[in-house]
Amino acid sequence: MTSRAAQEYRYEKLTWPEINDAVDLGKVCIVPCGAVEQHGPHLPLDVDLVCPTEIARGAAREIPGKVLVLPTVCYGYTGHVMDFPGTINQHYEHFIHHVLDITKSLAYHGFKKILLLNGHGSNWPNLDLAARRTNLETDAECVAACWWSLLTVDKEFLPRWRQSKFPGGCSHACELETSLYLYLDGDNVRRDQIKNGTISFNAEDNPFNWVDLFAAGPATLISWTSSYSETGVLGDAALATAEKGRQAYEEAVKQLVRFVNYFKDRPVDVRRDRHRKPPTMPIPWGQRPVCGDT
Repeated sequence: MTSRAAQEYRYEKLTWPEINDAVDLGKVCIVPCGAVEQHGPHLPLDVDLVCPTEIARGAAREIPGKVLVLPTVCYGYTGHVMDFPGTINQHYEHFIHHVLDITKSLAYHGFKKILLLNGHGSNWPNLDLAARRTNLETDAECVAACWWSLLTVDKEFLPRWRQSKFPGGCSHACELETSLYLYLDGDNVRRDQIKNGTISFNAEDNPFNWVDLFAAGPATLISWTSSYSETGVLGDAALATAEKGRQAYEEAVKQLVRFVNYFKDRPVDVRRDRHRKPPTMPIPWGQRPVCGDT
């Protein structure tokens, strides 16, 4: 086993023989998934790329022998934000197939543990489906997670960290995203443009229709962002600080390391066919092999 594969956490920096070594090590592959999307007048278009990528790399630097971080999936599903210049949309079907092409390639090469680390909220249903399909259509195991959800593992972290109102204070280009970006790339924050933004339908005080980064109403209407936001800022950006960004980054990295340590050596779930008589045709959309299949 070469030491290079054990020490290098950047997938693209390995050679093909070193990829074989990384497979032998049972490394967990992390695929950061983001978007190029407006984040108000104060944040650049790459927020959803920078945040998951840097958190993934931060965790990988701590446990390089267990992790490979792939190049970031840079374009996501953002059609609802196209009224704000700069946003780049990838059709949701193209996005799902794009991610599936990556996970299936990894599974083919022998990587059996994959994490899709999301940085863009509207990617979520598509990444969830891509992970589910990976699990059913390959012999790898794939999990999708949003980076901000890592902040909910320790139940005491958010209550002591968050100062913004709930719901709505942490939603988009908000207290959380602005804080993290101030910490990761503060020189590119337009600090003189930082202002709070209101989600208009949150103000209706309706128990069904409301949204926050960490929760949503049971029947929340998500339509064109421009219909409920004047600036594209959804939340209390003015409460952001670089110090709060550092705290959020370190917490997310810590919990991601914990997850990798758990996931890497977790026994694979075993599929068992419950049919009394074996099916006479294959599942038409492909399948993960049944235990005992050849």
